[in-house]
Order: sequence, then structure tokens, then C-alpha cells
Amino acid sequence: MASETCMPDPMCLIENVKGQLRPNQKALEILSAITQPVVVVAIVGLYRTGKSYLMNKLAGKNTGFSLGSTVQSHTKGIWMWCVPHPQKADHTLVLLDTEGLGDIEKGDSDNDCWIFALAILLSSTFVYNSMGAINQQAMDQLQYVTELTDRIRTTSSPHSNGTEDSSEFVSFFPDFVWTLRDVTVRLEADGQSLTADEYLENSLKLKQGTSKEDKNYNLPRLCIRKFFPRRKCFVFYPPTEWKKLSELENLRDDELDSDFVQQAAEFCSFILSSSKAKALPGGVKVNGARLEKLVLSYIDAMSSGDLPCMENAVLALAKIENLAAMQKAIAHYDQQMNQGMQLPTETLQELLNLHRTCEREAIEIFLRTSFKDEDHAFQKELLAQLEKRWEVTCNKNVKLSSDLCSELLRNIFSPLEEAVTKDAYSQPGGYLLFVEKREELKKKYLREPRKGIQAEEILQAYLQSSVVMAETILQRDQALTVKQKEIEVERVKADSAQASVDLLEEMEKKHVQMMKERERCHQERVRQLTAKMDGERAQIVKEQERILALKLQEQERLLKEGMKEESRRLQNEIQVMEKRNKEKEAEYAQATIKMLEDMHKMEQYLMAKKGETHQEHMKQFTEKKKEELGCQHFGGEVSMRPNSCKWGMSRNVDEDSSKAFLWAPQYSLKPRASGCGVCPTPPSQITPSSF
Repeated sequence: MASETCMPDPMCLIENVKGQLRPNQKALEILSAITQPVVVVAIVGLYRTGKSYLMNKLAGKNTGFSLGSTVQSHTKGIWMWCVPHPQKADHTLVLLDTEGLGDIEKGDSDNDCWIFALAILLSSTFVYNSMGAINQQAMDQLQYVTELTDRIRTTSSPHSNGTEDSSEFVSFFPDFVWTLRDVTVRLEADGQSLTADEYLENSLKLKQGTSKEDKNYNLPRLCIRKFFPRRKCFVFYPPTEWKKLSELENLRDDELDSDFVQQAAEFCSFILSSSKAKALPGGVKVNGARLEKLVLSYIDAMSSGDLPCMENAVLALAKIENLAAMQKAIAHYDQQMNQGMQLPTETLQELLNLHRTCEREAIEIFLRTSFKDEDHAFQKELLAQLEKRWEVTCNKNVKLSSDLCSELLRNIFSPLEEAVTKDAYSQPGGYLLFVEKREELKKKYLREPRKGIQAEEILQAYLQSSVVMAETILQRDQALTVKQKEIEVERVKADSAQASVDLLEEMEKKHVQMMKERERCHQERVRQLTAKMDGERAQIVKEQERILALKLQEQERLLKEGMKEESRRLQNEIQVMEKRNKEKEAEYAQATIKMLEDMHKMEQYLMAKKGETHQEHMKQFTEKKKEELGCQHFGGEVSMRPNSCKWGMSRNVDEDSSKAFLWAPQYSLKPRASGCGVCPTPPSQITPSSF
């Protein structure tokens, strides 16, 4: 994992060339290789305010991001430094140091606004760095906050009132940390000492009044309170005397003001312990590869003149990620199926068990790495691809077994066929010798291992294809009477009918086995999807509850400050948010129900199609056998048992090969019909002399 975050020095992530922001391809490649979740800390502020020093400290270094030592802005664009997170295992700390705002040489406030907006969009913790106390001048310098709604959209389409409430921004926005540098005043209010956090909250209090001046005073404060309900403040004393500031990165801690060293250590400790991994709405964690795609999405929007839309960026990212997740799941299925089986399998269940396991694992991989799969399109495609692969595997298993068995039969029976060709059995008693040899070779074939699921079917097909050869030998055997030959012919046909019925039953058994397995797989898919959607829903509800709690806290603060009008507005916003949350929850529940219904319908359709195909195959097989054997020998019913005919005749093949072609009648049973069609003659006409 350490190799993922091996960046010895910072690198420019987003270049700022003549006011145009563009990504640095080399930096994007570094990001794309990071598979760990990323904790992204971005810092912004006026130029020459010591931002880079704090970022170097977070990286555990004294040097790295360029500090500069003149009145000129030193950092251009947005620079990135990826390092292993010192406190969170398997996480990468991504530090973003931005170009100083308000550079008089650049003189482009619009460009500054875009850098400010990008830092917010990309980070999980946003640090605003300023000099001195929080006063109106400091607030005025934070004008970029007031323009966020003009620079960023949360959704692709505005709400019915044409606006977006701050709760939607909160779900995307990072935590806010204000660092005050070179503070020389005491933090007090009404003669009472304040902590840094209390000082910040006191500075964000609103003025009561409706004048233009009051509105201008309140606007940046309202924006910070609405967009960043989670906020923190740190105060730093001057690090050293001003003459040594140009050498700050080369000074040891014991050469700096001890209070400053302590304050810097507290800042780093808080940031490293409290900063969360960058996440998308719904709790989807962002890794380096996802962060790279967000950078490209936002920069592309800005370059085309559009406002960066967070929803569109997430959906675009989701499509890329879901496609990759689907491909990864399919690759896993293919790999595990290839490694876990040796075709042909001895039994169908052996193959079914492996498929069930591999499919479950593949779906788990997809569900674990996919998100915002609109209409579950990628999951449906995954299931369709797995279904195709399963059918290919089944067909391959059948073909390999068929080919193997056919080759085995050729090798085993070729001597017998050669002997027949040379008329070795064209002699009195030759037929019995032929039958005996055929049975011997049949047993040899059956003893061979790993023939696969087609072993019996291919054997029966071969034996039936050799019926003509056997009949030729039978007719030439002068040791048998005409009656014995007739009986043997009928017995062979009855045996063939029995074998065909056995095959039909085996086909039906395999079909039922496949259908049961499909049902098990379907239930497992439903379980996996339901668990995934329940987890997503729980995460959404958790996020909604978090934002709602922050809104309620803010409303309580407004009431304490006597800002009844602002409190009322916020209350209306909370009500709208609660209503929208209920609507979203209902939509999500409906989408879940629809997805499950679609899955059931698709499964029913596929099972019906397979059932129709199976029945058609059975019908074709039956018609073929009727044509080969005659209707009187093969009724075509799967439940038919030729060894128990209409008259109660029971086939009883004697182990003695000399009588292998005879049937032993059951004289105790009476005829149930005037004619059977399977037995050569009715029971009333059979006597011992018939044999």
C-alpha cells in the first residue's frame, strides 16, 4: 500500500495558465493509481499568509510546498502532495495547497473564485487561512463564500422555486477550519476570555436590521453558517520575529515561538485525527482514482463555460465506476470458473455448485464497488452477461463430454466393428457371441472415469446406431429359429424403448435440477441486492439526520441571537428538507420494489423460455424415437416403463448370455387389454415352447 502514496515532493495538480485552469496529466496518473480512500485537506487564503507552512507540517515535513519569501505569490494553481496517512491505516492523505487569493499581479477575482470553489469541491476538510483577527475586513475577504451558489450547482435541474437550499450543499461540502495567523489581540468579548471556537462563533453573529449595510454584514456570515455547519477555529501567534520569517522553513522548533509550535501541533493533531475520508452523498468513499475523475469533471465543466454540477459529476463518476465494477465482477467469475472446474464435470450438480459460488462472489464484488446504479442498469447487464457465460459453460460441458465419450466408444468398440466387417460373427451362434462381446465392451466403457454428464446418452445413441449391424448378424445366425429371431428383434426394440424413456427421464431430471438451481441463484441475488439497497438507504437516512441535526442547532443559535426572521426562514428550509427527505425515501422504496419486481419478471420469463425449449426438445426426441421404433414400442411418455407392459409382462434378463435376449413371462397376471404392442405375442399365446 505504501507504494501508492510515494510522492517525495508536491506536484501541481491544476495549472493556472493565463487565467485558464487545466489539469496536470502526470499528477492525475498518480491519483488514479491510489486505490485507498483519500482524506483531502485543502487550504485557501490570501497570498503570503503562510498556507504552505501548515501544509508541510501536516505532511510531517519542514519543506515541500514552496513558502516563498517575497511579496509575490509563489504557488500557482493547485498543488498536490499525497502521503501515507499517519493515523489512519490504509488511507492516503492528499494535501492541496492553492494559489493565494487576491494576488495584485494577477488581478483576476473571477479566477480566484474558481480556485476557491474547486478547493471546496475536492476536499473533505477545507482550511481558510487569514491574517490577524476576524473583523469585517476578514469577512469581506471571504467574499468567495457568498458566490458559491453562483459558481456551483448541486443538481442538474433546479427545484420548483428555481433555487437550491443549503442542505444540499452541506451533503457535498467539507468541514470548515478557519486558521488565524499572527494574532496579537486577546480573544475576548464583553470582558470574557473566549476559546478560538467561541471567538469564531461570536464573530459569526448576525446584526438585527434590514438595511443594506446590515445585509452586507450578515451575508458572508450567513453563508458560512449555512454551508459549513461543522466548523473549527485555530489561532496562531507570530512564529518568530519578522526578520526571520523568510527563513521559516529552515528554522528548528526550538528557534520558533513556543506558543506557535504548540498551536501548530494542536492544529495538525486535530486535522489528522478529525478529518474524514472524502465521501460522496450516500457515504460512498472516494479513492485516488475517483478523485481524479472528479477533478476532470469539474475542470471540463468550467472549461466549457458551465457551472460545475456536483450531481452530474457524481453520476458521470458512477457510470465509469459501475462499468469497471461490472467488468471486474465478470473477470472474477471467469477466473474462478476456469480455476475451479475441470470440464467435463462428472455430474451436473458439480457444475451447478461451482456456478452458484462464483456468481455470488461476482455479484458481491459488483455491489461492493458500484454506486448510484441508475435503474440498476449495470447490475441487469452483469446478470445478463453471467447468464450468457453460464450457458456457454453448460454447452461446453455437454460438448466436451459428448466428444470424450464418442472418442472413448470408438476406441473401445472399434475392434468389435472390425470383427463384424470381417464376418467374424457370420456363423451359427455368432449372434450370441456378438451380444456377449458387446456387453463386455459396454461394461468396460462404463468403468472408465470422468466421462461427464453425457456418458449414458452417448452410449445409448451408439448402441441404437448399431442396431442394424446386430440385426444383420441375427438374421445370418442359422443356429436360431425364425421365432427366436422375431422375439429377439422385439426384445431389442423394447430395450431401445426402455433406454429412450430412461434418457427422457434423465433429461427431465436435469431440467428440474437446473430450474431448482436457478431459483436458488435468484433468491441469492434478491438477498444480495436487498442487503445492498438497505445499506444504501440506511446511509442516506443517516446523512439526512446528520444534516437535519446541524440545521436544528443553527436554528437554536439564531433564536438565542434574537434573529427571529432568519430562524423562521431556516425553519421553513428544515420543513422543505424533511418533506423532500420523505419524498426521496418513498422514491427509493418504490425503486427498490420495482427493481425486485423486474428481477422476478425477468427470471420468470427466462424460466418459461427454458421450459418451452426443454419441452420442445423432449417432443422432438419423442417423435424421433417413435419414428425409429414405431409407436407400438415407444409411447413417448416420460412416466412409461416398458419393463411392465399392459398385460403385466415383466422384463427379466437372465445373466446367462445364452438367454440374454429372452423375456420371462409372469403367467399369474391376467391380460388387461386385448393387445399390448410391446410384447411380441399376447400372454395367452405364450407357452414355454415359444422359446
